[in-house]
Amino acid sequence: MTKKRSIRVAIVGLGFGESWVPVYKGHPDVEYIAICDTNEARLKTVADRYEVEHRYTDLESILESDAYDAVHLLTPIPLHAEQTLAVLRSGKHCACAIPMTLCIEGISEIIDAQRENKRNYMLMETEIYSPTFLYAKRLYDQGAFGELQFLRGVHYQNMEGWPDYWKGLPPMYYCYHGLGPIFYLAGRRATRVNCLGSGRLPDELQTYDNPFPVESALFQLEDSDVTC
Repeated sequence: MTKKRSIRVAIVGLGFGESWVPVYKGHPDVEYIAICDTNEARLKTVADRYEVEHRYTDLESILESDAYDAVHLLTPIPLHAEQTLAVLRSGKHCACAIPMTLCIEGISEIIDAQRENKRNYMLMETEIYSPTFLYAKRLYDQGAFGELQFLRGVHYQNMEGWPDYWKGLPPMYYCYHGLGPIFYLAGRRATRVNCLGSGRLPDELQTYDNPFPVESALFQLEDSDVTC
């Protein structure tokens, strides 16, 4: 058998991203990692804490280097699509925190870039890897729940006090934590959705041309009579 080659990973964005540093450092298939953040003080603190040698203050330097196979983006939401495209077009695999992008056109661009450059792209919807969900999935696979009749997901998140790019973010732009587990459990994709907004955000929070603090939706699944 051919020995599996270890990969080299760059982690970009060390706010939420710091929690991934020990994950990759401890993974048996990762040869080494680099970390990147525009905040030099944060970069030094995290690098020293986890004894990371390779440190960058800009993504471009990583993309120009042949020292990395994959990049994990944990950067501000408005940068996700632009940076994902740059990573894929540099010939590197890309993982990115949610959301994937803020427009339908961005989704198509990323899919095209992934196919054209023959690299893997992973939208890091982390909730399906939580111990709670994995336990429920195992019970379902064992037949403990019987046949699925209806699925419901929910995600609560108050954005006040977060960085400005979170203010007024439409709830359905950040619905992955509520949707990922139920779609994965059902093993089906959504083919149709009907979504309604409710309530009204304070004017100072309406930064995405979206007035709704709450949104609810019904999803029809592919080749299934189950509704979410």
